[in-house]
Amino acid sequence: MAFFGAVKTTIRRRRPMSHLFDASRSLTGLEQDNTIVAVIERSQAKWLIAAFVPGIKRQPLKKLDADAPALLKLLQGWRDEAGRAGHTIKRIVVAYEAGRDGFWLARWLRAHDTEVYVIHPSSVAVSREHRRAKTDRLDTESLMRAFLGWLRGEKRHCTMAPPTLEEEDARRPNRERETLIGEQTRLVNRIKAILTRFSIHAFKPTPRKAADKLDSIRTAEGTPLPDNTRAELYRFLERLRLVREQIRAIERERLRRLAAAPAATSGPHAMVRLIARIIGIGVETADMLVNEILSRGLRDRRAVARYAGLTGSPDESGSRRREKGLAKAGNARERRGMIQLAWRFLLFQKDSALARWFRARTNDGRKTTRKTHGGGARPQAVDRSVAACHRGRGAAGRRPGPGMMRLWVNRRTTHNQLAKPRRGSADDDPRWR
Repeated sequence: MAFFGAVKTTIRRRRPMSHLFDASRSLTGLEQDNTIVAVIERSQAKWLIAAFVPGIKRQPLKKLDADAPALLKLLQGWRDEAGRAGHTIKRIVVAYEAGRDGFWLARWLRAHDTEVYVIHPSSVAVSREHRRAKTDRLDTESLMRAFLGWLRGEKRHCTMAPPTLEEEDARRPNRERETLIGEQTRLVNRIKAILTRFSIHAFKPTPRKAADKLDSIRTAEGTPLPDNTRAELYRFLERLRLVREQIRAIERERLRRLAAAPAATSGPHAMVRLIARIIGIGVETADMLVNEILSRGLRDRRAVARYAGLTGSPDESGSRRREKGLAKAGNARERRGMIQLAWRFLLFQKDSALARWFRARTNDGRKTTRKTHGGGARPQAVDRSVAACHRGRGAAGRRPGPGMMRLWVNRRTTHNQLAKPRRGSADDDPRWR
């Protein structure tokens, strides 16, 4: 407690997150006389490499085939050229934009003793002209400006922490299951759409013996289904059966891995078990949170919200003040999970501090209040859930019991619209890998 006159203020100390990665600034000072700075503009077949080499007046610009050893040989050649100009190179830093190729190049270069960073594409400033010129050469110039600013410690620049191969592989089961759930929904809707043309609405395609009932189905005229339509439905049901088997196989394998290491007190499996104890969180949600968010070691809840695209979009110019809603520029998978998690807190942790905080600020009756404050509740839900799990208690000090209700992440909510990514940003966008 801290007392200032007649005002009593409670200072809440937050637990620091372990293994923090602060992407907003460089932790190493930039010495331009002995540092080679290179940026790569990549495509499927060609790479364009631009560099700043001490002692060389020109700015090297080289186009190579998409070949990592050739890139390493080019960097070594620039090191030798700087040495002949009287500059001993002590550091080589390389950067490129995250893209569909993922982070394999960053891991490969680091394995060959090269300092490499991955830049978030949306953090690179571009011209807002209606018809702006865009070439690979201009892209390398803007990327170089952004990277040099980050190396000098300037704000408003951002890099990403490349995950290890194990961390990247641990995310695949959850993402594959999400894709299969979408495929399952698509198949069920397609089957129902076909049957609707014959005024058949009571058929359920999900039971295992659904295919055996197709022959007994009658149309509105009392006739059996046409031969081609029935054959098509058989094929759809066979695909649906295969998809459901694959989903069950992924879930069984996850539970097997969790049961295989019951005594572990640290690591991803231990954290999944701890988070799953909280009321309203199941194994699926816990697995997503651990592998998508917590394994990254983000700096604080603001970094979590920014990574998920849950930050606001203020539009302020002169006397105009308005909020355009969530930015939605981030990991759509994490954003959906955090939105669902925030609403579960309101359903199953009604007496928690977070639920009381939300209700106290949304009781004014305005339509936009819940939308504005909802974005603040979501990173706090993750932050407080993890902190509570490390203490072995539920949210707001409530210890979850063995028979308390879990809500799985694949259950739909009425707030999925908020979680949809912006147009052109796929859920499995490699920038969020």
